Amino acid sequence: MRRLAVAALILVAGAAPASASAPPPARLQVAAKEFSLTLSRSKLKSGWAIVELANYGEDPHNLRLRRIGGTVTRSISIVQAGDQRALRAKLLPGRYKLWCSLADHAARGMRAELIVTR
Repeated sequence: MRRLAVAALILVAGAAPASASAPPPARLQVAAKEFSLTLSRSKLKSGWAIVELANYGEDPHNLRLRRIGGTVTRSISIVQAGDQRALRAKLLPGRYKLWCSLADHAARGMRAELIVTR
């Protein structure tokens, strides 16, 4: 019985540092349909984030993400209808534009803006 109590204390003690580690990444879902992008939230805190593109439309779509004034474009490659794909990125504070770069999709309304705060 005493061995079980010691083993339980070791397990609990081993789990404690995990809660003191870095916070989990923020999450953002981008829902794509013909011809719109809808964000699950309009603001995120800066730091690591998981951005997921969920294609609820009938056509394939992709996603580009770039901080306004920045030079780095992050991408999620083509996602077929009914599928989803995600990327993990460290986002700096600022405004980001998001768009589908396939054909004329952005011109037809597949674009959105995200605000990343400090």
